[in-house]
Amino acid sequence: MSGDAPVDARRPGGKTFFGHPRALSTLFLTEMWERFSFYGMRAILVLYLTAAVAEDGLGLRESTASAVYGTYNAMVYLMALPGGWIADRLIGARRSVLAGGVVIAAGHYVMAIPTRWSVFAGMTLIVLGTGLLKPNISTMVGDLYDRDSPRRDAGFSLFYMGINLGAFIAPLVCGFLGEKINWHLGFGAAAIGMTFGVLQYVLGRRHLGDAGARPADPLLGADRRRALRRIGIGVLVLALVLAALAVAGLFTVNSVVNLLTVATVVITIGYFARILTDQEISGTERLRMKAYLWLFVFAASFWLIYDQAGSVLNIFAADNTDRDVLGFTFPASWLQSVNPILIIIGAPLAAWLWLRLGHRVSTPVKFAVGLVLNGLSFVLMAAAAQAAVGGDLVSPWWLIAVYAIQVAGELSLSPVGLSATTKLAPVKYASQMMGLWFLATAVGDAIGGQVARLAETWPEPTYFLTFGLASVALGLGAMMAGRHVSRLMAGIH
Repeated sequence: MSGDAPVDARRPGGKTFFGHPRALSTLFLTEMWERFSFYGMRAILVLYLTAAVAEDGLGLRESTASAVYGTYNAMVYLMALPGGWIADRLIGARRSVLAGGVVIAAGHYVMAIPTRWSVFAGMTLIVLGTGLLKPNISTMVGDLYDRDSPRRDAGFSLFYMGINLGAFIAPLVCGFLGEKINWHLGFGAAAIGMTFGVLQYVLGRRHLGDAGARPADPLLGADRRRALRRIGIGVLVLALVLAALAVAGLFTVNSVVNLLTVATVVITIGYFARILTDQEISGTERLRMKAYLWLFVFAASFWLIYDQAGSVLNIFAADNTDRDVLGFTFPASWLQSVNPILIIIGAPLAAWLWLRLGHRVSTPVKFAVGLVLNGLSFVLMAAAAQAAVGGDLVSPWWLIAVYAIQVAGELSLSPVGLSATTKLAPVKYASQMMGLWFLATAVGDAIGGQVARLAETWPEPTYFLTFGLASVALGLGAMMAGRHVSRLMAGIH
């Protein structure tokens, strides 16, 4: 039926977006503003949590703030699993994105309220909303094209640019307002950005055609009622657990962070156990999932270090870098804009490099390179921390160099991991494997938040050098295990 065809196939003419379906502009801008709100808030979150109460901050210890930050990131990626399921089985991607955007905006507005409780209530809403929006808006981009359309990859590249454009602008705006004027004003700017995203999404819905209009595999009748009942029971159990913690006097920031960290790891183990013990997948598929388990561990280890940019490295930027330029001290959060601009510059170069190398460099080796580069960034960070011993301020170019090395590592691992996820997926779990890839980031961030607690008690040079060398060693180990992992991949490169 023509109504089920992708927009790309149905559109005979009219306005386009850089030669792509007009609908791509709606999704591009929605994602850009969502990333603006996400990275804008994230850029100042740890700085707000650790700022003294006299400076309108929460006055938390750096170790606690880093753990909160890591757990928050983990929950954002973990919620992509139920968010994708809700879209596929209940309400469709289009309504999921709209509902997610509204909840995200509400979360940022709550964080803009100048009270101590607002930050945690707002973060909870943002986590729930991002779980609905993030996985499903990418699905809608795919719906704009025929599966074999030559413009499909180019469309996703444009969409990826929107992500990094929002991530680049956000710290500059929210960081300045938050650090220089008022923290909650910075959170409010993130809220306004998400509001722009929701408004233009609603106004541009007429261009979307059938993309995401219906659930891909809807639950009907008794199955739907049973699923909703189970969801209700799950929410009730969670509420009772939290109430029990509160009654026992254990409902603290640290206890909740620790509980969510354990839950993330347990869910991941259960997910892999379910797939690997499924008797309906073939022997070859089981071998490939064993290979993917290796890649998953490598990826989680990568994100454990990489995503400390917004916590430990952000605190270092605030406390130990000389940010004075012609008499103006720029906000520490501005350095969070370095990463996305380097990705915008480096992504086309990485794509060209992997195209030239072809199958001469295997997927496990590319992961190994990412881990080694990630580790070397922390080794360099150890040198920067050593230079700052005694209270001396170091040049921000140290951090810029660290971020440049990390971006090179990300471009070696992240897009390759996305591709490997789709290629190694058992047929039965093809639609769920992207959620498993998000879990790698969730696990890395959750454990990384706990690991980052050590940065407060260990000497900073020791902290960075220890985990930097550990990542290099793991990368070298991954390189040596490359042939074994490639054999498990059973013909997949």
